[in-house]
Amino acid sequence: MSTPAATRQAGATRRLVDTVAALAGDRFTGRRVGTSGGRAAGQWLAAQLRAAGAATRVEAFPVAGVRELTDTPTLIYQGRALAHRRDWAEHGASAGLPDGAAGPVVTAQAGHWRGRWILLPVLDAASVARAAAEKAIGILVPRGVDEAGWMPKMITGPTPLPLPVVSLHTVLHATLATAGDDPAPMTGRIPVRVVATTGTNVHGVLREAPPGGRSILLTAHYDGVGDDPQQRLPAAADNASGVAVVLEAARHLAGSLPAGVGLAVALLDAEEAGALGSAHHATQLTRAGGLTSGTVVLNVDGAAHLDGAATIEAGGAADELLDALDTAGRTVGTALRAGPMASDNRRYAAAGLPAAGVGMGMPGYQTPAETPDRVEPDTLLAATRLVTATVRILADRTRR
Repeated sequence: MSTPAATRQAGATRRLVDTVAALAGDRFTGRRVGTSGGRAAGQWLAAQLRAAGAATRVEAFPVAGVRELTDTPTLIYQGRALAHRRDWAEHGASAGLPDGAAGPVVTAQAGHWRGRWILLPVLDAASVARAAAEKAIGILVPRGVDEAGWMPKMITGPTPLPLPVVSLHTVLHATLATAGDDPAPMTGRIPVRVVATTGTNVHGVLREAPPGGRSILLTAHYDGVGDDPQQRLPAAADNASGVAVVLEAARHLAGSLPAGVGLAVALLDAEEAGALGSAHHATQLTRAGGLTSGTVVLNVDGAAHLDGAATIEAGGAADELLDALDTAGRTVGTALRAGPMASDNRRYAAAGLPAAGVGMGMPGYQTPAETPDRVEPDTLLAATRLVTATVRILADRTRR
């Protein structure tokens, strides 16, 4: 016979897994900021917060410099089509090549570069200037792959260079460099462009803090890097898993915190475009009269595979928050380790708020292999327990 505790755990597990599956599904198309799938995900999440008893609102903000593919890119060498995101990918600083071009592959030692693809060991300013001046087709630089053989997708980068740049698998790049100048043509088409769009943050308040009281803000970004034109990137670990944890923790905490403690949720857009959603929200919080003196921020980015310990990064005057996390970790049996968490928590910390980022792994990070089946239910539960326990500890200490 199931105990009430087992029944509650089973229900929590089901909701967590279902949330990840929903956000990673075809309907939301990878949830890239500014896309129809991203906007639909935000609307769906607002409904989830309302169902949890939160007063909700959405807030739009501008996002610039997002790279998007308008069609499937191609790279063909010696008659073989190279696999996009496995053998090669568009570099973050690449100009578009929408009409395609073909030419020989040569090393940097070649006498002239016009109409050729240039193999470079690194992308340096002098070589870029020469390639542009001599009207090279583009530049080929090496790039590694993850353990499954994928090149993770990025949607932001530096200002585009004046010519195409292709990242080649390190092994392929080394092979071509060893072979030297090759008259066989490489044909490439890179239909990439840089766009400006609009992001949408989703906010929910489960309990308002009294003036001067403590407010605990749970955050997670819901955007992903978005699908390629003919390939899904589900973004299940980064960060459907973190969103699921924040929603489930909010459900557990709603209505059960002591008087005098506020609880809010921010589900953030455009983290993959430079954490612009949290930057916008942090500005809203800290503008004149908008900052509650007791506000602390707990951000979850990745809760898919707990490899021994959760990674924690704190910023701002976060000693009390760190102590609560440490106590919570020992209470629920989750080890913690200090480490980098380059996510939305940094934007809040930079604005002067005590903030901590929590991460428990992202298998398949920003690749087609980042699927819901790789998000571990036990890790989702562990993250939910850690967040819930931390909030309760902070609330109890506020009451004393």
